[in-house]
Amino acid sequence: MTQLQGIGKRACQIRATISEACAQSGRDPQEVLLIGVSKTVDVDAVEQAITAGIHDFGENRPCELARKHDAFPEQRWHFIGNIQSRQLNQVVGRAYLIHSLWDRDHASRIDRLAAAAGVIQDVLIEVNDGEDNKQGLDPRDLWPMLEHCATLPHLRVRGLMIMAPAHDPQRARQTFASLACLRDETAHRLVALGADNIALDELSMGMTDDYPLAILEGATMVRVGRALFSEDS
Repeated sequence: MTQLQGIGKRACQIRATISEACAQSGRDPQEVLLIGVSKTVDVDAVEQAITAGIHDFGENRPCELARKHDAFPEQRWHFIGNIQSRQLNQVVGRAYLIHSLWDRDHASRIDRLAAAAGVIQDVLIEVNDGEDNKQGLDPRDLWPMLEHCATLPHLRVRGLMIMAPAHDPQRARQTFASLACLRDETAHRLVALGADNIALDELSMGMTDDYPLAILEGATMVRVGRALFSEDS
């Protein structure tokens, strides 16, 4: 089997799994966006994934996002890594969506860079699942963060993102359910905020080991790398 055939076959398997999880939860598979996490592969594998029908890709390093975006500017590039202020100029304007915003200073810098580029930068707010070794804001700090983002005209909040505990399906599903509840509770308050640049329509949660569970709990975006690009998956 060629690499292209392998990526195509794995993409079909992932889509089938998405469809199965959606069927279990009474959802339309079209509600779930598959993001191919391409951070471990080069542009040849990205090209093969595009041929297999994948058009959204996730990168965690600004330089790699810039390089691959510039190689395939017609695709949608998602930044899923830790934000470093000095490298945001490589991300803003190239990223279709930044998944990992949680710091107010970073939000302000994204807004300034987007204004200079003449664009509106779409972002997700990353929420921490309670593990000390992960970034993301405490759920209690979500509303103050949204209030701050409401003052930034070149930044648009589209939803929330979370990284679930690894190797623990029960805790992972609880994490996904908690994020969905946080989104729903917060969404009810948005009318009072009156901000045109904030909506909480998207939930980016679930990776190779747990994306079916994330879909059961309402994920609208799943970030799948190893299951798509690795021959050992």
